[in-house]
Amino acid sequence: MTTLILNVDRDDDFGRKAKVKSPIIGINDNISAANKLGQADPEDSDLNAIFSAISTYNQLIKEGRDVEIATICGHITVGIKSDQILTEQLERVIKETNAKDVILITDGAEDEYILPIIQSRLKISSINRVTVKQSRELEDTYYRITKFLDDEKVQRQVVLPISLVLIVWAFFVLMNMAASGFGAILLTLGIYLLIRGFHWERKIAAGWEELKTGLRTGRLSIYTSIIAVVILIASGFLAYNTTVNTPVLEPEKPVLIPALFFFTNIIWGIVAAGLIATLGQVVDTYLRDKKTLWTYWIFPFSLFAFGFISYAVFDSLYKALINGPSNFSIDPFFKATFIGYTSTGIMIAIVGAVTYHYIKDIYMSENKELEIEEQITKLIEKN
Repeated sequence: MTTLILNVDRDDDFGRKAKVKSPIIGINDNISAANKLGQADPEDSDLNAIFSAISTYNQLIKEGRDVEIATICGHITVGIKSDQILTEQLERVIKETNAKDVILITDGAEDEYILPIIQSRLKISSINRVTVKQSRELEDTYYRITKFLDDEKVQRQVVLPISLVLIVWAFFVLMNMAASGFGAILLTLGIYLLIRGFHWERKIAAGWEELKTGLRTGRLSIYTSIIAVVILIASGFLAYNTTVNTPVLEPEKPVLIPALFFFTNIIWGIVAAGLIATLGQVVDTYLRDKKTLWTYWIFPFSLFAFGFISYAVFDSLYKALINGPSNFSIDPFFKATFIGYTSTGIMIAIVGAVTYHYIKDIYMSENKELEIEEQITKLIEKN
């Protein structure tokens, strides 16, 4: 019964470094391959493994055993591709040597991933792991860290936040704003933890795919959404600058007063952004479905009603508290500005609601008529 002494090189160091074609079958070919790899890279751990296989072969030959030696090599891309190549080479070796059992020689934990492949074809009578004594723990540690980092879950939960921190920090250092870098890092980590905490990863991924699809197909809603975001940001900066540069708002004033003033100035920016974003959605829906959806009718009315009423409320609260909470005045709520804006907002909301339900009824009636016509047509065709 022939025993095969099998050396495994899963990442194909023999092929890449020594230009040796595998599988390597026979003692002479293995000695030649070992010499070539030794000249190409004397420090390669596969060199120790093949010499160990040769030593084992010579020892068993002296004992009068029927043995054969072979080295099989995979691919630099360790994984499915590498293991498929190893499987093909193993079957060729078994066919040429007629081996019944195998003594496996490896240079570390990584090669032992081929054990199930070998066990499904040959009986393994012995395993010899060969490493340089001084580097065994280091090699195993390196391999475990490499496999740990290859895990997609680890990449998302560990590697990604570290990468974000390094990128943000490097950006602020290059901009000579190292002092602000720490705050930016905290902001980045805070956003990341918020996304992880509320499990928004899929929604963000879906939004990104939607953005790419929209850019490829030329959807108007993508561009109107970008414009809406720009308007919101610009309105925020404008409202902030107006709030900061207003002489009436002294530093000793309660924080509620500048906040009310800020919201008063940003209201119409929110309305404008909402209108532009809605316009893009309406156009895309019309182009896709070839019809205007009545569900979008209420949006402009709601946005304008929100703008008028919110502006009136925030502006009146700001004026009522301008002299401090202790000197709260109710007079701004009885002025023409508050009454006019709130009345306008309410009227717009009422008009929107009434027309919305009216259009909805018409739309539903038309759909019912179409369904009845289709049913009648089907009955006529059957008869």
